[in-house]
Amino acid sequence: MSENQSEPSATTLILDVARHSNNAEVVDLPNHTKDMDIKLEDSHRPVLVYKISDRPPIHLAVFFALQQALLSLSGSLAISLLVADVVCAANDEAIKSRLLSSTLFMNGITTLAMVIIGVRLPLYLGTAGDYIIPLLVLVNVQKDRCIIQKESQITNPMNVTDFNNTSNGTTSVDAESASTEMILNYIRMLEGSLILAGLIQFLIGVTGLTGVLLRYLGPVTIVTAMLLNGIYIVKACLKFIQAQWGIALLTCGVAVILSVYLEHKKTPLPFWTREKGFHITFYPFHQVFAILISIMVGWLVCAVLTYFNVFSSSKDASDYLARTDARSQIIYDAKWFSVPYPGQFGSPSFDISVFIGFLIASFMCILDSIGDYIACARVCRVPPPPAHAANRGIAVEGLMSALSGAIGCGHATTTYGGNIGAIGITKVASRSVFVFVGLFYILFGIIGKFSAVFITIPYPVLGGALITMFGMYNGVVLSNLQTLSLKSNRNLAILGISLFMGLAVPLYVETNPNWVDTGSKQADGILTMILANPALGGMALAFILDNTVHGTNLERGVSSLKIQEDNSGSDDMESTKNDYLEGLEVYLPLLPKRILKLKILKYIPFLPKPLLIDEKEWL
Repeated sequence: MSENQSEPSATTLILDVARHSNNAEVVDLPNHTKDMDIKLEDSHRPVLVYKISDRPPIHLAVFFALQQALLSLSGSLAISLLVADVVCAANDEAIKSRLLSSTLFMNGITTLAMVIIGVRLPLYLGTAGDYIIPLLVLVNVQKDRCIIQKESQITNPMNVTDFNNTSNGTTSVDAESASTEMILNYIRMLEGSLILAGLIQFLIGVTGLTGVLLRYLGPVTIVTAMLLNGIYIVKACLKFIQAQWGIALLTCGVAVILSVYLEHKKTPLPFWTREKGFHITFYPFHQVFAILISIMVGWLVCAVLTYFNVFSSSKDASDYLARTDARSQIIYDAKWFSVPYPGQFGSPSFDISVFIGFLIASFMCILDSIGDYIACARVCRVPPPPAHAANRGIAVEGLMSALSGAIGCGHATTTYGGNIGAIGITKVASRSVFVFVGLFYILFGIIGKFSAVFITIPYPVLGGALITMFGMYNGVVLSNLQTLSLKSNRNLAILGISLFMGLAVPLYVETNPNWVDTGSKQADGILTMILANPALGGMALAFILDNTVHGTNLERGVSSLKIQEDNSGSDDMESTKNDYLEGLEVYLPLLPKRILKLKILKYIPFLPKPLLIDEKEWL
């Protein structure tokens, strides 16, 4: 593959890609002048332009990486702001900016770790929405957790021992410093709980228990838990939407038009090169960046309405947060450069009820990630991940989740299916591209002004993006039902009863917070938090019913999540060569060959069996 010898520019990027395609269709349009030759290129390519092990030219790799990075930026922003709301930092723009910077930084670190050390597929890892649910439970159960007593006698938040409002004294401190300490105290509690949950996930990966877990947690269980999460998060999204319903619906509407109504259309993009003149390339740009474009449109409309003072300038007005200048001061106050580090918010503490919620979220992320590994392998035209690669991927996710806890993100990281879909559209599956994606996110996290700019996005614009994102999330969750039999009364009963109880019990606990009375305030708080978590209750009931009511593996759909066992048979290898663009070598860890041939490797669950790396079998 020859690179363009001229200076790379934005006008040559997609043309360089098209040059590598054997199926690009070029149509000559009528010449309107002697010097202008306009051609029409169709960028539809049925095969990959770049395989996993290919290394595109740097200017192309940077372009593809920026596209993948921007694709998931809005999701990271939304989850980070929800975490800020939970820890009572909704009005503390400095803390919100630091939380977002930490989130973006860890997205980059985790993506690099997965591509280089983990399963080694081209995967992006971003904020895990499953971890926000136990925090939202806290918001709904303890509605007065952010209230500070008036005047000089206020509860010292440093004496708070857990999220259950247990305190052992008061002190005379000003309200602002007390509020900051309370926020930091809540963040520290999330840190300790997430570190422990992440380490448990890491142990599941390195010990090879992933396969055992998949035998008992089938689609019925996971769909129930994920769907309950998607429904439960609606209440948290309303805070952003209700600031201005019109702007929220406009933002959502733009995203729906671009991603759904225009799904089968492609955007004409004009380009020019010295060799070919002007070219028009058709590419689904509007679909790939639907949410990002909708945010920009909503943001622009809010800017215009703010300029003409359509929105109230009173901070007490409901539409004040729709103004683009409502929080602009944070851009000036934010540092240009700041590197997130473990312990930046203080030493971690622990809360048992939050930990249990995080642990359940970890199990859900394991199953979701396994599904994404298989889907990514299918898109990249390589064999499904063998057991050692899947175990290594889960271990890396767990370790990075623990690191996210130590840095103070308030959530873990997991694979993003949207970026896998983008691989199918762009036909670029190169690992090198996702190395640049990780580097981009690290850069986003270090540049403080970058995070501050996105913090100023008007609330209703974010609300509209959340409608689209979590609406699609619920749709994707429901699509997993195709892996099991919906004609089975067994499955229908389990799904229906689990969903009903998963909604009913938390609703009752929220309306009757003093219902649990064991005689111990701490025990009451823990049990209340557990019962108020919809995913926990619904998932537990679905798990019990799915594993006690008779049903075949096909009926239960558990075979769809089964990972491939390590196998070095020549027949399998020959089949791999015939059916895929690349073989199992894409999953090999970056270790010297002499180490990979050691017989002891067959006892290590996250490394390949020695026979698998015999050089003759990979030729």
